[in-house]
Amino acid sequence: MTEPKRLAQVSQDFETLLTRGTPPSKPFSASDIDRRTEFVIMRDGVRLATDLYLPPKLPAPAIVLRTPYGRVKMILPETFLSFAQHGYVAISQDCRGTGDSEPDSWDYYVFEREDSLDFVEWVTRQEWYDGFIGSIGGSYCAETQFCMGMHPKMSAILPEVGGLGIAYNTVHFYMFLNAYSRSVGKGEDKEPIGFDVMEQRMLPETLAGGYFNEPLDKPFSEALLGRYPYLRTLSPDKARRWLWENYCVLPPQGRAEIVKLARGVKNVASTDLEAMSSVFGQEISHDANMFPTDRTVELVRSLRAVPLLNTGWYDWGLIDALVTWEWLQREAPEPIRSNSRLIITPSAHNKPGYHEGKAEFPELKRDYRTADITDLLLQWYDTVRANKISTWPKVMYYLMGANEWYAATSWPLTENKTSMYLGSDNALTFSPPKSSQPDSYTYDPQDPTPTVGGSIVSYVYPPGSADVSAVQKRPDVLTYTTPPLDQSIDVVGPLRLILYASSSAVDTDFSARLSDVFPDGRAIQLQSGFLRARYRNLPGEPELMRPGHVYKLEIDMWATANRFKEGHSLRLDISSADFPKFDRNSGSINGPPVRALQKIYHDPQNPSHIVISKLG
Repeated sequence: MTEPKRLAQVSQDFETLLTRGTPPSKPFSASDIDRRTEFVIMRDGVRLATDLYLPPKLPAPAIVLRTPYGRVKMILPETFLSFAQHGYVAISQDCRGTGDSEPDSWDYYVFEREDSLDFVEWVTRQEWYDGFIGSIGGSYCAETQFCMGMHPKMSAILPEVGGLGIAYNTVHFYMFLNAYSRSVGKGEDKEPIGFDVMEQRMLPETLAGGYFNEPLDKPFSEALLGRYPYLRTLSPDKARRWLWENYCVLPPQGRAEIVKLARGVKNVASTDLEAMSSVFGQEISHDANMFPTDRTVELVRSLRAVPLLNTGWYDWGLIDALVTWEWLQREAPEPIRSNSRLIITPSAHNKPGYHEGKAEFPELKRDYRTADITDLLLQWYDTVRANKISTWPKVMYYLMGANEWYAATSWPLTENKTSMYLGSDNALTFSPPKSSQPDSYTYDPQDPTPTVGGSIVSYVYPPGSADVSAVQKRPDVLTYTTPPLDQSIDVVGPLRLILYASSSAVDTDFSARLSDVFPDGRAIQLQSGFLRARYRNLPGEPELMRPGHVYKLEIDMWATANRFKEGHSLRLDISSADFPKFDRNSGSINGPPVRALQKIYHDPQNPSHIVISKLG
C-alpha cells in the first residue's frame, strides 16, 4: 500500500480547487450565447423539453443534464450560461413526465435508461456536436448520468452523490421519500410545491407512521398474480427471483406495469420503488430499478464514459458510490477502469456535512454540487478532452478532524484492519473482552430512538456532524467509549460491526453509530449502520429470530475518514432505531408494536467488536 499524502503536497492547484474553488476566465460574454428550446423525440414518440445554450464558436463539446426537478429550477440558467461562455454547448432536459416534457404523469425511474440513450443519440446527430459529451448533476441526475454513460458515444460523466444501485439497505428510507413522492413530477396525486415545504407540512403524518411488520413472504397482489399466473407455482424465493429476471429484460412500459400491478397504483412513485424489495427481494436496491439487471458484472462492463465519482461522507448514498467504485476498479473495461477517479468530500447529499471548524475552513461551507463546483466540472472535462487524466490523483478525500485534503492511489486505502472490542463498564478497547455480563436495553417502537443528523436528506432535520451526546443518554441506547487518546489516530476506510446480540422479539433492528467525543463532552456523529435482523443472512432468505437466542450479526457501517485527536475518544453507540430516517420495526408480524428486550454480549465466546481501518 502507498500511504496517502496531503493533497497540497501532491498538487496545490487541486488543494485550492477543492477548498475554495478557482473560477476560470470566460472567453465569451452572456450576450454571445444563443439560447433556444427544442423538444427531443424519444423512441416511443414522447417529446422531452430541452434547453440549449450555444456558444458562438461551433461545433463545440457538450455538457448535458437530464433532470426531473425542472430544467431551469434545479440548476439556475446562469450555470448553463457559464458553461456556454466557456465554449461548451450546455443542454438541460426535463425527464419525461416532469417540467414541460410529455406526458402529463410521471413514472419515477423506469424510463430513464432508454430515454438517456435516446437523448445522447440525438446529441450526436446535431450539426453543433463536435464529438465530445460530458454530463452534470447529482442524486437522480447522477443516475441519469450513469444511464447516458452506457451509450458508446458518451465521453465522460461526473455523477454526484450517486451509484449504480449495487449496494442495498436492509431497512427502508422513510421520511424524505414521503414528501418527494407527492411533490416531484406531474400527475393527479402531485402537489405543485417544493419537497422542502412538503416535508415540513407532512412532519406530523411522518412521525405518526413508518411501522414495519411485514410477513417474511409478503403475498403478491392478486393483480400481479393474474398477470403472471406462473408465480403461483413457485416458492416465494424462486418467485421473487423469476419476477426480477423478467423485469430486467422488459421495456420500460413493461417494468412500469409490474410496479403498478404490485403496488396497486396508477403511476410509479419513489415510495413504490422503495417498497418493491418485498416483491423482488431485499437485496434489490431502490436505485437498481433505474438500470435493472441480474448480472452486475455486465452492468459495470457496459459503462462507456470515463467517470469522476463525487460523493460525501454524510451522503445517504455514500455506500452505493463506494461499492460502485470498487466494482469499477474490478470489472470496468479499459480505459474506463484506469481513467476513473473518485472524490469524497465533507458534504451531505445536498448541503454541507461536516461542521466542526466551519468558521475557519471554507471547504466546510460548500455542498460540492453542480452550481458550487463549476470550476471542478470544467477542469475535469477539459482534462478528459486533452487526454491528461493521468494528471489527476486517483482518489482525493477529506480527512475530517484534521480538516485536510488527501490524495491516494486507491480506495479502500489499506487491508490492515484493527478491531476494537466492546467491554464491561461501557468500555471500547483494543483488547479482547474478558468474562462479563451482557448489557441490555428496551426498544419501544412507540418511542423510537430519534434521528439526529448524520447521512440524511432532509429539510427538517439538519444533516451532517451533529452532537449526539444527548440522544446517547437515552435508556434505549448503549454506549462504549475509549479513554481519552494519548496520541491522535486516523481512521480512514470501511467500518464493520460484529455484534453478538439477542432479542425478546421475533424481528428487530440494530443501529450502530461511531462518534468522535471531544474533550468538552460533545459526541460528533461520523457514520452509522443499520441491520434489520430478519435480513441478517442476505443474500439468503429472510429468517425470524428465536427470542433469547444469541446471534452473530454483521452491520455494515459504511466508511469514514476522521482524525481522532489527542484527548478525544472513540465512541460506539448501539440502539434499535434511527427514526424517521428509516422506518421503525414493530417487533411483530402483521401485529401491533411490541417492546423488545435487547441484549448485547461482550465476552470471550461472544466478542462484539468494530473493525476499523487505522492508518499509522
